[in-house]
Amino acid sequence: MKTVGSHLAALVAGDGRLRGRVAPFVRFVALLIAVVLFFGWLFHVIMAWEGQDHSWFTGIYWAVTVMSTLGFGDITFESDLGRGFSTVVLATGVVLLLIILPFLFIRFVYVPWLEQQRRRRLRALQSVPAEVHGHVLICVNDPIALGLLRRLALAGVPAYVIEPEPDLALRMRDAGLPAVTGEIDAVETYRCAGAARARLVLANASDTVNSNIVLTVRELSGSVPVAALVEMEDSIDVLELSGATHVLPLKERLGEHLANRVSAGSAHANVVGKFHDLLLVEFPVHDTPLQGRTIRETQLREFTGVTIVGVWERGRFQPARPDLKLSRTSIPVAIGAPEQIEELNDVLVIYDANPNPVLIIGGGKVGRAAARALKRREVPVHIVERKAELEPKIHGIPDRLFLGNAADRRVLDEAGIVETPSILLTTHDDAMNIYLTVYCRRLNPEARILTRVTHERNVEAIQRAGADFVLSYASFGVQTVFSIVQQRELVMLGEGVDLFHMPLPPSLADKTLAEAAIGARTGLSVIGVQRDSRIITNLPADQRLAQGSTLIAVGSPEQRERFGVLYG
Repeated sequence: MKTVGSHLAALVAGDGRLRGRVAPFVRFVALLIAVVLFFGWLFHVIMAWEGQDHSWFTGIYWAVTVMSTLGFGDITFESDLGRGFSTVVLATGVVLLLIILPFLFIRFVYVPWLEQQRRRRLRALQSVPAEVHGHVLICVNDPIALGLLRRLALAGVPAYVIEPEPDLALRMRDAGLPAVTGEIDAVETYRCAGAARARLVLANASDTVNSNIVLTVRELSGSVPVAALVEMEDSIDVLELSGATHVLPLKERLGEHLANRVSAGSAHANVVGKFHDLLLVEFPVHDTPLQGRTIRETQLREFTGVTIVGVWERGRFQPARPDLKLSRTSIPVAIGAPEQIEELNDVLVIYDANPNPVLIIGGGKVGRAAARALKRREVPVHIVERKAELEPKIHGIPDRLFLGNAADRRVLDEAGIVETPSILLTTHDDAMNIYLTVYCRRLNPEARILTRVTHERNVEAIQRAGADFVLSYASFGVQTVFSIVQQRELVMLGEGVDLFHMPLPPSLADKTLAEAAIGARTGLSVIGVQRDSRIITNLPADQRLAQGSTLIAVGSPEQRERFGVLYG
């Protein structure tokens, strides 16, 4: 809290403009003192006329108490002249002390002081400290930026958002979000933000603005990595020619990633990520001998070598406890070498054959990208699209296109809602996707429903509606950019689930996994330990954790934060 002394110090040490604006207030204070002295002198004159004698300070004391309306009443006049004089002093005090003084103080002292503090804070927001290196610059404050800031903070990577509006930048800084202020198309902004020593610049505005950002950064530095988000397919070449190191068509990649999670045809393991020489896969257990068994009872580790690291259950990720029973809707996530995954596929291939087409509702960018990815796997696809003007763009991608409202039961029946093994909801309207999740789950309880959401706040609602897998545009963007920052291959397990590389805390050195109890205390699933360049998976409970190792774990950001709090 600012003290009176600090305020006065700011006034004394402030610039000439501030001292000049304070001058009227100082003159008023001088006038006020003169009025008090004058009233004190008249007090003595009238008191002497009444025959009373008081000290010289008593006159000042009386004038101040009457002008401030305190009026203690310990010193009073006996004549009408004295009482009339008291009334004049009281009225003068009300005007000078209670009306004019507060107005002048706020107008000429407090407001200028606030403006001076604001200018000082803005100057601090115009640059990244010179000692900061290897940071990430994010050009637009959007949902991807907010999620990326949190993810980078967990990894210990500094990051800043560029905000053109100074007041908004101040509010962001007050809210704990690192920000710098400046125009996103100005070379000076990136020079002050230390772009030349940054680990990555993320251009996450519109395609045209992103092109300008890339060219501006390249004017300053030809070597700093620049990742640019792209909306239109035609803009990819433009951004690459502008100098972008990475061009990210997120909506198309989102559709492709959703397609990778589709269960269609014979049961098999879908590869969802690559971790060094190991593969992360998902596989269904519906109508297989694995259904109804606990993870321990499946003995997959003994038969195939793969390790189950978690289980999706109606859109929620659960740690792989040995006693966790697999239901018909369970989708285990496993890790293993390519040859081990092939052995798992040999086990699954004879089960759950469903040759019916996958149903995609929504023929936008995400839906079309998902359909193309499925067709490359030779999976039959039907698309339902409400807007007839999109028909030319969709034509030739799916096996059949159905124009109509997906809320119409007749349209869905014709598209094969009852027989389809999987349903992809790819509209950009979160409320519609929630509605369609409930509707499709009612029409086909056995289908695997996968859906996208635009806003992370709607993930919980769509999971309650019955979706088996949910992925938001924001979290997908965060994970994609974070993989570039870490120079690792993208591993997208699902909404709210990340793959973390955590240096082993000193408190866990030389302990076994069982003694550390990381899973029990935090919920994280430790899937590997990296020592130098060697990675150990299939960890037994008595695996000893050597100092200097890196733990590789699967879990949520909240669980990662809990790990840091508990183990340091």
